[in-house]
Amino acid sequence: MTAAYEPDNIFAKILKGEIPAVKLYEDDDAIAFMDVMPQAPGHLLVIPKAPSRNLLDADPEVLGKLIQVVQKLALAAQEAFDADGVYVAQFNEPAAGQTVFHLHFHVIPRNEGQPLKPHSGSMADIDMLKAQAEKIKAAL
Repeated sequence: MTAAYEPDNIFAKILKGEIPAVKLYEDDDAIAFMDVMPQAPGHLLVIPKAPSRNLLDADPEVLGKLIQVVQKLALAAQEAFDADGVYVAQFNEPAAGQTVFHLHFHVIPRNEGQPLKPHSGSMADIDMLKAQAEKIKAAL
């Protein structure tokens, strides 16, 4: 059983404008922004504007719109970073690795032979994230 949505999670605060984010895409249903602890260049997150804890409690209509944004940004990130592939990850509940309880997809451009960095507690340089966001926006 899925626990209840927590309206004070960090992504909800980003949606409300209470916490800054390096946004690179927004429409009526979703936003995408750079992960502040990137595992590879171009690591971004896609979240719905509608509140849902994760995939397990999300409205199927929200999911349908969200996965289209994930695909669009995966293609743009792959192009922007000349990646060999794109890793898309989504976690549901703590046992599966979820740490922020607002539905989100990680989109990470990948190149052969380059391991992912750990999702550490140290934040990346904001100017670097802004430059990476601009590369992805240009590929959109």
